[in-house]
Amino acid sequence: MRYRRNAQAPERGTNTQEETAISEPTPEAALPRMTVLMGGDTFPPDVNGAAAFSVRLAAGIASRGHDVHIIAQSHGEPQGVYREEHLGQVLTVHRLKSFRYPLHDWLRAVYPWAIHRNAAKIIDKVRPDVSHMQSHMVVGRGLTTESAKRGIRVVATNHFMPENLIEHSPFPKFTYPVISWLAWKDCTRLYRKAAALTTPTKRAAAYLEERTGLRHVHAISCGIRMTDYTPDFEQKTERRIAFCGRITGEKMLPDLVEAVARLPRDLEAHLDLIGDGDQRKALEQLADRLGIGDRVHFPGLVSDQELRRLLTRATVFAMPSIAELQSIATMEGMASGLPVVAADAMALPHLVKDGENGFLYPPRDVAALSDRLERVLRMPHDEYEVMQRASLRLLEPHDIDTTITIFERLYRGEEVTDPVTEVPPLSAKVREQFKSLARRARSAMTD
Repeated sequence: MRYRRNAQAPERGTNTQEETAISEPTPEAALPRMTVLMGGDTFPPDVNGAAAFSVRLAAGIASRGHDVHIIAQSHGEPQGVYREEHLGQVLTVHRLKSFRYPLHDWLRAVYPWAIHRNAAKIIDKVRPDVSHMQSHMVVGRGLTTESAKRGIRVVATNHFMPENLIEHSPFPKFTYPVISWLAWKDCTRLYRKAAALTTPTKRAAAYLEERTGLRHVHAISCGIRMTDYTPDFEQKTERRIAFCGRITGEKMLPDLVEAVARLPRDLEAHLDLIGDGDQRKALEQLADRLGIGDRVHFPGLVSDQELRRLLTRATVFAMPSIAELQSIATMEGMASGLPVVAADAMALPHLVKDGENGFLYPPRDVAALSDRLERVLRMPHDEYEVMQRASLRLLEPHDIDTTITIFERLYRGEEVTDPVTEVPPLSAKVREQFKSLARRARSAMTD
């Protein structure tokens, strides 16, 4: 995801990703221009799902002619206002002084005792038509509270699950249930200030309503641009399992390494763990102890171009996490035409239809995970191609432009209908037709 500043600001380096610019015009562009102020606790150069969604949405909104401002943490530069280019769009980013959170491998946090003062100054200067909270922890807290005081419309998006953060807290495990309850109580208080509350999937919306007692949570996909990815329908010459994302505890990656170690040796399966995080060294050591150190690879943080290459060459995408509100990483695997093996937890069943575009397995069941991976890796090519095409078909309703349009309408205060992302399953007849087409195509290539 490359971004740069204009000539009036110091040139900023790039993070490890690049993306296709968002610049497609839509009929919405004919409506009055808005000033939108977004804020959250993570934004590029951070690499994670919430940061990726925030920048894609911000660039998409800007591409339709709106003035987009972001409140984000600094990454070494002085606190100030910068004009930064993200995905081909120029955004005004208000970088606040931050510090490295000592219990996390990459998170930088702004100073909580200054956030209300800083947010108030920015709001009074920008005078937004709408504020969008992307995280309630610190930045979103100041943005939401100060916007509500001024009668500015607030839209909130929930990316929060305690499981994703609590392991980075200084509290002992026996206190986790109490800490989780207090955290939900705290975010509920802030979410009540929002005129509209969103989260990426229906299951995540139901979960949020259950935890907060709030109602009418909108389920709006984070969205993805499928044309950025390249499926490969040729027969694979290697058996490669791919995961991409943060290499951290909540992703349950030891389960995946152990599952690969259980696979029969004749498969000669390799595992690519794409990304970085505090668990990398421990996973390298685990792979060595299990005797598969030569088949578990850590490409690290890579450019979008390299990520797409690694996904295109893979055979199957694996997501063992039990705390996904949507999983942009899984969507990237699907957009690359990969079958997916995923834990039957939280929002993953919205993306993975068991037996259609991959398999679900009981969370934390290593034997079941290994079994599902072996099924995909041994699958005849015609059946495998049906799963590939099913992944692409199931992803079609998650188009990023639909997501941008819905948020644009929420910003204006319009009534919206949540997009339908559920795709009816293929009939047995259609599945057989797909298999037949795959066999004929392969036969024609060998003649």
